[in-house]
Amino acid sequence: MKRNSTNYVSLGEYVHQALLSATYENDISAKQTCVVGEVPLLQGCYTQGENFEEARENLREAIELWITIALQQNETLPVINGCTLIQTLHHSTTQRRNILVRHNKTVIA
Repeated sequence: MKRNSTNYVSLGEYVHQALLSATYENDISAKQTCVVGEVPLLQGCYTQGENFEEARENLREAIELWITIALQQNETLPVINGCTLIQTLHHSTTQRRNILVRHNKTVIA
């Protein structure tokens, strides 16, 4: 039996995985056609653009903002394509931990 594992990744990789899971569709209901992009796993994370490229770039910014707000509110980020964001579990000004990431495995030294 294969066990599911979660890879802890950087912000850039997490955003990349979110973009890979995004859906896009043409919205023809407005006067001017646009492309709407959404990441279903990130509730409420959607945007639009005049074309696919603009919608994708706008969605990248929306994902980063969504993550920022979620972290500020101490929310747990969803696992996307088996990946979740590396987060500091405890932050202390008197104690410092070095976190090394190698081949999707986290080592705390």
